[in-house]
Amino acid sequence: MSELRHDALSAQDVIVAAGRAARPVTFTVPPEPEPPTAAPACAFCPGEEAMTPPEVARRGSGAPGEPGWQVRVFPNLYPIVGGPDAGPGTTGAHEVVGLSPDHAQALGRLDDAAAVQVVTMWRDRTRAHLVAGHAYAFAIVNHLGPAGASIAHPHAQVFALDVVPPAVDAALARVRDAGRDLVAADAAPEPLTIDRDPVWVWCPNASTSPYFVRIAHPEAGPRFDDADDDVVAATAIAVRDTLARLAVVLHDPPYNVVVRTAPPGAQPYHWYVDVIPRLAVVAGFEQATGILVNTVPPERAAAELRAAVA
Repeated sequence: MSELRHDALSAQDVIVAAGRAARPVTFTVPPEPEPPTAAPACAFCPGEEAMTPPEVARRGSGAPGEPGWQVRVFPNLYPIVGGPDAGPGTTGAHEVVGLSPDHAQALGRLDDAAAVQVVTMWRDRTRAHLVAGHAYAFAIVNHLGPAGASIAHPHAQVFALDVVPPAVDAALARVRDAGRDLVAADAAPEPLTIDRDPVWVWCPNASTSPYFVRIAHPEAGPRFDDADDDVVAATAIAVRDTLARLAVVLHDPPYNVVVRTAPPGAQPYHWYVDVIPRLAVVAGFEQATGILVNTVPPERAAAELRAAVA
């Protein structure tokens, strides 16, 4: 039976249609992606630092532009926003965050200390951009080609914009109009819960795609850049564990990680993280209606992810 659901956080309507998963497919199914292997000259690997723009931050030993780093940040050579050719509305900054010197060590494989170091760097770089006067800053991960990555070496990206995106303004308005914590309400239903201690990890009732996961610390405030070290550390471990569970259940799928945060001065809000495996195609029905279709009920996805041993 299909069911229409609404996601209060994103304002997205979703049809959960488990029966669609059984439809015949006559196209050749592509093989599962293999773990990345080091390229002869990967610009993001240690020893190749000269292939990137000069770094702006690092964690670990070594001088700027030299090996020894554990996390390394530098401007994107092909920025979406910022850079010398930025036109009106596209000024800002676009940075790459190398997650590990190991070419095959994706975020879901990092140990506790390394995962915390990575997410702390995201916070610190978003904070630096806001202190510099940009209007909005956020962090993302595109893992593997189908999720938008063009470089195999595991990395995140930090963006700073000189405008607050309309989608962010709309999300803030929904929270104000609701008069309650929409993140806490979304995380509450027990059948959708993956973990609750110390961070809420769950599959939203109106998951917009199969195995969609949300992660939020109960004590998180409006802004990621303002989060204290304990909140960032606990959230980092929860994100890492979620990606490890997804790797077990889905064999290292492509995914996006998106930090949802408020801009300076915005109240109320509760920042959180979306983890979106890229398993489905937005086809004609979705394009025509604006309603997404999810063939894996989030209750089932949550049960499978709870049972997964990373």
